[in-house]
Amino acid sequence: MNSTQPALFVPHGAPTFALRPGAAGAALTTIAHTLSRPRAIVIVSAHWDTATPTVGFADRPETIHDFWGFPNELYALHYPATGCREAAQEVVAAIEAVGLPVQVDPQRGLDHGAWIPLRLMFPDADVPVIPLSIQSLGGSEAAYRLGRALTPLTARGFLVIASGNLTHNLRDFQIAWRRGGQTPAYVREFADWMANRLAARDFPALLDYRRQAPGGVQAHPTEEHLLPLYVALGAAGEPARIERFYTGIDDYVLAMDAYAFLPARH
Repeated sequence: MNSTQPALFVPHGAPTFALRPGAAGAALTTIAHTLSRPRAIVIVSAHWDTATPTVGFADRPETIHDFWGFPNELYALHYPATGCREAAQEVVAAIEAVGLPVQVDPQRGLDHGAWIPLRLMFPDADVPVIPLSIQSLGGSEAAYRLGRALTPLTARGFLVIASGNLTHNLRDFQIAWRRGGQTPAYVREFADWMANRLAARDFPALLDYRRQAPGGVQAHPTEEHLLPLYVALGAAGEPARIERFYTGIDDYVLAMDAYAFLPARH
């Protein structure tokens, strides 16, 4: 029988995170070693964004190199994941059970938001992986609802890994790079505000972060990189024990904070 699993929000950083994982990568590796073996992994990446929740059914999801202009060695990296149609169908059923629409994709592979953290956490690729898309047009509330649909799966041994970044403004990265690497103040202010609101379980403020958080819109000019956090938060159910197991900044503007959302029964 599979143990109840947590839901995790992890950073995937820039694609070069795969080559230079540093302290954030070490934190992902460490937490993976603390987990009981999952039955399957539901991977939610900021880089698979669809109008309707969509579940990947590929038997062997390909490694997608969805980036350009990076070192050649990045394009040589592959993650030999396997899928599981039975587990994928359970994900579909869980989403349908709460009345949300859902579609399937028989060929979807793993974009860099998925395979980079998976390589660090499960390097042997010995746990089936089920990709699940986000819906950026629905905002934080839709992402949280999608996560809540996954809650029953965590009790059946499904590990939810939601991959994004706590801050993500590539224009500000270019500005910081040109000006010698100064991190804008909002990056840490936003990350700390999120940590405080999560610790307080202030769900109304969290869902309304674009108006209430310092630098909320600047931290996320578009929402896709933060929405996986709400999926993970929802998947753990309520009440959940919330642990920020890593905090740091990479590439001037990417808050690499990582969270474990542990069900009360965990």
